[in-house]
Amino acid sequence: MIWAQIAWSRFWGWDPKEVWALITWLYYSAYLHLRLSRGWQGTRSAWLAVIGFLVVMFTLVGVNLVIAGLHSYAGVS
Repeated sequence: MIWAQIAWSRFWGWDPKEVWALITWLYYSAYLHLRLSRGWQGTRSAWLAVIGFLVVMFTLVGVNLVIAGLHSYAGVS
């Protein structure tokens, strides 16, 4: 964030890759919170992990190849 502030005069640009990286972090922090504080285990926890994996895969593949942004290859042919 410090480098982005110096380079572009903003630390957050609402680029799709930045937003989905934040969504991934928030999802997994909520997942860990539910597992540790609420004791979610078993099938419920496994399904949340599968959904988290799909979020990560969309962040890696979907945002890079489908959604155009500063950090993507969507418009490159």
